[in-house]
Formats: sequence, C-alpha cells, structure tokens
Amino acid sequence: MLKVNDNCSISYREIGFETSRASGPGGQHVNKTESRVSLVFNVPDSESLRPAQKARIMDRLSTRIDSRGNLRVSVEEHRSQLTNKRLAEERFVALLQQALKPIKKRKPTRPSLSAKRKRLDSKRRRSQVKKLRGKVYDD
Repeated sequence: MLKVNDNCSISYREIGFETSRASGPGGQHVNKTESRVSLVFNVPDSESLRPAQKARIMDRLSTRIDSRGNLRVSVEEHRSQLTNKRLAEERFVALLQQALKPIKKRKPTRPSLSAKRKRLDSKRRRSQVKKLRGKVYDD
C-alpha cells in the first residue's frame, strides 16, 4: 500500500509498472538495460479513491492524464531500475498529495484605520496643492 495521506492509500494492485530503455549517454550499458520506469495508475477505475477524490485528481492533473484515464509518471534518472521505481513511487505520491490538498479560501483583508487616515490626509494635501495653482487675482 502506498500511503498518500491520512485518509487515502493506494494498493499496489492498482499500480502498473512499465520498463523501457532510457535515453542519454551510457554506452553499451544504456543499450542493454531497461532502466526507465513508468508508473501507470488508472484514476477512474481505482477502488482506493472516493468519487470526490477521483474528480479532484482528474481536474487538477488533467494535463498528465491520457484519454483512458491513466496517470503516468516516468523516471530515468538513475542507472538502476529499482532506484527509478522507488523514485517514481515517491513522485506519484507527491503528485496525488498536491492534487488532493484542499484549496484555501482567500480571506479578503480591509485597510487599517491608520492606513485610511493616511490616505485621506495625502488626498487633502494634494487637493490644497492643486487649489494653489489657480490664477492669482490682485484686488
């Protein structure tokens, strides 16, 4: 079981792993070993997630989910397939934690009493300066 947060864990039965040859330098080693690991998780078919959680993941991670509902995380940073697999699991959990985190509602703030007073004082001063710019009449 992969623990995402306190009220959500995902069974390893729902996660698939695919391996392939990684790109980049490495000579003969890179041509022989399948060290790239892709973690595949089907969001709509998951039994571990509640419908609300599925909807939130589908909405927030829509750019990473394909047309069949598969969320794919690929890692090819290390030479070892096992290390890449563990890293893919960590990134997958981090992605789900971020997607399932509730959005905080913004509390609108109001200007303080002193800020209002300063603003009105500066407006009053500016008004006086502009009044003094008028024509001067000699009596």
